[in-house]
Amino acid sequence: MADPATQPAASGLGPTSRSAGVLSIVLMGDALLYVVLPVSAAAFGIGLVWVGVLLSANRFVRILAYGAIARATARLGIRRAMIATSVTGAVSTLIFGLFDGGPVLLFARLLWGLSFAALTLICLAYAIDDRERAGARVGLSRAIQQAGPALSLTAGAWLAGFAGPQTAFLFIGLVSFVAVPLALTLPRETKTAERERAPWLPKPQALDLLFFAVGFAVDGVFTMTITLILADFVSLETAILGGGAILAFRRAAEAIVAPLGGMLGDRFGIDRALFASTLLSAIGLAAIAMGWVVGGSIAVIVGRSVLAAVGPAAVALRTSHARVMHRLAAMQTWRDFGAALGPLTSGFLLARVEIPALYAAMVALLVIALALQIRRRGLS
Repeated sequence: MADPATQPAASGLGPTSRSAGVLSIVLMGDALLYVVLPVSAAAFGIGLVWVGVLLSANRFVRILAYGAIARATARLGIRRAMIATSVTGAVSTLIFGLFDGGPVLLFARLLWGLSFAALTLICLAYAIDDRERAGARVGLSRAIQQAGPALSLTAGAWLAGFAGPQTAFLFIGLVSFVAVPLALTLPRETKTAERERAPWLPKPQALDLLFFAVGFAVDGVFTMTITLILADFVSLETAILGGGAILAFRRAAEAIVAPLGGMLGDRFGIDRALFASTLLSAIGLAAIAMGWVVGGSIAVIVGRSVLAAVGPAAVALRTSHARVMHRLAAMQTWRDFGAALGPLTSGFLLARVEIPALYAAMVALLVIALALQIRRRGLS
């Protein structure tokens, strides 16, 4: 890993903020895609089957590529890797403004998946360079990353409705290139990481299993089923609005709660914050299973937002400096694997079990993963 903190401590947040700003800018196109593509598929020359493929392809390519991306980033150095992937991230959005048809758009999504994986690892690497403040710095990074998508989901959505979806992606794609000069301001590396080979699905350690469980239960099952749960209590139209509001609250909560959770983790202990936030998510899932949908959802989202900050900080504290990029890649791989597997499993199980039983199983999964985490010994 690099050593970006070459400045005095007072300016130590600079690389964290700037790297997060790069990712925030190039995230604008991806955020808008989830809103625009399902209702504007015809404008891109595709059908609904292609919509599903395009919206999931980036996650699956990340699962396969995190290890290779960590190795490539170690060879290039995180500054040069961020410059390169800020370009490819912007290009992936620009393609949606210039072309249509499934194959070329699939190429854009695969390019985005690789770019996002690298940018995520690099942002985490800058944030955890200062181990004593890793929680606060990761939380700050996660908060900054929400700014671009928030702008895209408001102004970008308006532009798509006013000028057409492809025009909106053309404009946002061009704007995304602003990330490149910002990436150029990042400090040069003074250390290099070990060039360690890693399998596409690395052997999980205790923390990886915890994040697999969180990805499966919260990012996968909860995100997929929350609208279905609300539909049991209110009309379908209200359920859609309510589900959208809950998921929008998740993005806002991460911007606010992640920095606070990270600071509390630094103050009272990262392991304690990790335990408390996982337990809060489990309690929230249990509350949903018992019918307390809104309160349970808030607990799940707040717990997950804190985990977004303290999870990478825990990796930093348990891993040698030279291997931290590879351990971050392993954690992200298992989280994404869980998040991809969760909806697939839910679709199969919901035809056979009731939602309360499914959520009870998710609570048990989190509790087991947390118990394994508590028992871990030594460095990862």
